[in-house]
Amino acid sequence: MFAPNVSLADRTTLGVGGSARYVAEPDSVEAVIACLEAARAQDLPVFILGGGSNLVVADRGWPGLVLAPRLCYQRGQTVGAGVAWDVFVDTCVVQDLAGIECLAGIPGTVGATPIQNVGAYGQEVADTLVSVTVLDRQSLEIQTFSRDDCHFAYRQSRFNTTEMGRWLILEVTFALTPHGAPALHYRDLRQHFGESATPSLTDVAAAVRQIRAKKGMVVDPTDPNSRSAGSFFKNPLLTGAVPEGAPTFPQPDGSVKVPAAWLIERSGLQRGQTLAGGIGISQKHVLALVNQGGGTADDVVQAALRVQTEVEKLWGVTLHPEPIFVGFAPEATLPVGATRIDGG
Repeated sequence: MFAPNVSLADRTTLGVGGSARYVAEPDSVEAVIACLEAARAQDLPVFILGGGSNLVVADRGWPGLVLAPRLCYQRGQTVGAGVAWDVFVDTCVVQDLAGIECLAGIPGTVGATPIQNVGAYGQEVADTLVSVTVLDRQSLEIQTFSRDDCHFAYRQSRFNTTEMGRWLILEVTFALTPHGAPALHYRDLRQHFGESATPSLTDVAAAVRQIRAKKGMVVDPTDPNSRSAGSFFKNPLLTGAVPEGAPTFPQPDGSVKVPAAWLIERSGLQRGQTLAGGIGISQKHVLALVNQGGGTADDVVQAALRVQTEVEKLWGVTLHPEPIFVGFAPEATLPVGATRIDGG
């Protein structure tokens, strides 16, 4: 049931981290439950792995079981958690279903997207999500949460805040719009097509992938800049003074979103710059930390801390990381605001 001593660096887009003591890839709900029961009987800590695109795994690895469910099915707009997100996006745009076309090119699995409320180019998963079916990892009971039950916010949900680690997502149901118009809210897309263009959903998804590729934000084995965890820092939501000259995006709660990339670019840090060991800034986008070769998880931590320090020093703003830090010792110093899952 469990495969021993499996490299986790090979299962993440950043390519750092040690091995898991065990890995299991159950392909049914019953098999998932059996794995959790077996791990409990052996007193193994369990970490749930999706596509590995939003993780920094510790160099010491994970001391228990890494569970990577392969629940790969689609029934209408209800999708198994193990389906690759970009495959689902393609399926929808081909069927002329609007609502997630701007989320094309994002790596990872469907089940991972509600956790962080994944968003890009003017769309978020929360915009079209109807419900999430989950397994309570303690009671092993199955429940279904509505969109409101998920407590979505910017890059947040109940799954990565107040109840992180409690729920295992089994499937997600969406409500996409047949023959709906594509979303062209972001300047990059409007510039790509021109203000008077009327592109199809397929056109928009393809354009998003092209734009992301130029920024090194799609997984491409031929592009060393894509060996990253994607956007490493969240755009800060400010309620006080805003850095002079910064682009601002007012939010419903009265806060103002400021692009993290703008702050980093103007903090003395440069594209392609090595920050710590084998980790540096992408040559294509300052928001991505890239494994330039031989990078370690400790290098990632030091690189992120350096970015935080430089931005804080110049702008008085603390950037919080997007990726989850997995398996680090409880006493390990991580970047300010990091979401961590310790292995004990």
